[in-house]
Amino acid sequence: MQRAVFASNNAGKVAEVAEMLRPTGYTVVPQSEYLVPEAEETGLTFVENALIKARNACQYTSLPTIADDSGLEVDALQGEPGIHSARYAGEHGDDAANNSLLLAELAGIPEPQRTARFRCVMVYLRHAEDPAPLICQGVWEGRILEAPRGEAGFGYDPVFWVPGENCSAAELPPETKNRLSHRGQALGALLRALRGG
Repeated sequence: MQRAVFASNNAGKVAEVAEMLRPTGYTVVPQSEYLVPEAEETGLTFVENALIKARNACQYTSLPTIADDSGLEVDALQGEPGIHSARYAGEHGDDAANNSLLLAELAGIPEPQRTARFRCVMVYLRHAEDPAPLICQGVWEGRILEAPRGEAGFGYDPVFWVPGENCSAAELPPETKNRLSHRGQALGALLRALRGG
């Protein structure tokens, strides 16, 4: 069993990644188990922020680290909230406030113009000075609903409509979400890279 730190304190992300990795021979330990402080996300891109978080966890733990940075890009808002998705409404991780602000910003925008995507960049560092980090990406296309639907998931899942499934991301069974999602795609690509394929 290969062990890596997952550089996140987001319980939803930790649970999703641990579940996706369970059958693969990799196990992740959240950085909170090593008392790693949150890294300040000062990057201008998902790639930069993922590397900042991974390097921070590597420095504190001296262990291989997986980190992701992800967010929601809404076309009618010129790609916002983007890298600011977790703190869109001000306070980091206030899902209800973020969703409320997003819906308010899109008030009056017709359904065909509410296209959006989740984007995830996943990185793997062997050590803090790793000169060749593995960097993988996943994108999940959909659109923004006019009101939240569903109780599962986290973040913007209740307002993200998944066209092929005819429901919101918060209404998907976890195994379906993990197969389709931006994070599932990025993690799958990362696992293939780690296996040399």
